[in-house]
Amino acid sequence: MRLFAIGDLHLPGGDEKPMNIFGDHWEDHFARIREDWMSRVGDEDTVLIPGDISWAMQMQAAKADLQALGQLPGRKIILKGNHDYWWNSLTQVRSALPEGMEAVQHNAVDIGDAVVCGTRGWVLPTQDAPLSPEDQKIYNRELIRLEMALEAAVKMLDGRPLVVMMHYPPLYDALRDTDFTRLLEKYPVHTVVYGHLHGAGIRVGFNGVWNGIAYRLTSCDSLGFTLAEIPLA
Repeated sequence: MRLFAIGDLHLPGGDEKPMNIFGDHWEDHFARIREDWMSRVGDEDTVLIPGDISWAMQMQAAKADLQALGQLPGRKIILKGNHDYWWNSLTQVRSALPEGMEAVQHNAVDIGDAVVCGTRGWVLPTQDAPLSPEDQKIYNRELIRLEMALEAAVKMLDGRPLVVMMHYPPLYDALRDTDFTRLLEKYPVHTVVYGHLHGAGIRVGFNGVWNGIAYRLTSCDSLGFTLAEIPLA
């Protein structure tokens, strides 16, 4: 099994929503992703999709996007992003997913050669930009949910690598010691994949190893609209 990741697909959700309003490099972006996916991913492989899957507001409108992903090879593991308004209860999402696609929401999934767990995460506070009381509540809740996911994962590990999916960055290049990284470091995490960052924001993302954990930004435009292969060795 090979493991890949690509996030922030921003599929149209049943409406005409051209992504090239965010730059010419977004022109026909899903066709380019699909071409790369078809050329590299086999049925025995797994692809992680850490959020912002569809612009749809309701599940019914998201189904065509989910089916488009379901037709691609490999096992697909999806996570909720901040724009996935169609994603309500996990039960509802699971009932709508095509065969070969699974959802992670502060829980864990056994993918054979590794265990995957995750949660959405939230905006990181800084000295210059502390969180509002409402954002702080969400931030604290996401820390609790991440620990729930990690606890579920370690029960499955049996010596295999643990890969964590988050939508929001758990760290930045200039802000690596966060509540999320400190929590991740309490567990035998191998790799964290995350997304959310686009355009100029890509430059502040961190790709590399920090305190023994590999972090990989996988928003699709940061990857040039190709999939990132995630090494497990």
